[in-house]
Amino acid sequence: MSRKIKKISEETIHKNPWCEYKHDEFKFSNGKAGDYYYLESRGGVMIVPVLPDGRIVLVRQYRYLTDRHSIEFPGGGIKNGMTLTQAANLELKEETGYDAEELILVGEFEPSKGLIKDRMHIFMAQVGEAGVSKPDETESMEIIARYPDEVEAMIRRNDIWDGETMAAWSLVRHQFIT
Repeated sequence: MSRKIKKISEETIHKNPWCEYKHDEFKFSNGKAGDYYYLESRGGVMIVPVLPDGRIVLVRQYRYLTDRHSIEFPGGGIKNGMTLTQAANLELKEETGYDAEELILVGEFEPSKGLIKDRMHIFMAQVGEAGVSKPDETESMEIIARYPDEVEAMIRRNDIWDGETMAAWSLVRHQFIT
């Protein structure tokens, strides 16, 4: 049972370097009108870095909205004018200090399709020796390396509770867990 919706108008209420807060007016095929408020971004990238010994690199960082630390795969927003690969390489280097020796796009998903118009692109990266991380001035990161079975256990224990990280892991775990 599908209802056709026609957008009547779109306005940007607020804009910052990362996203826009928008308001759309729409009309259903039955004539009923409505309003929709949402965020829109250029999307994001998340990288699952794999060390030569098979360990997976994660970052532990404080998240303001939840007021707690979160263990996640490195990632971030796509800056204006960047390709997906450029954004993935930049975020990997900034957050972990690692350079990708090989970078493979493995999938994508919409993290919160009812609130945010935002597509997350997931990469796997083979990485070598660690360099120096250079997080944004608002970020503080701790680098963590765990074997795939440990990542699985961290998810089961709710040590990893970030939805984007769990979604990314679901796209790549078959590479490690049989």
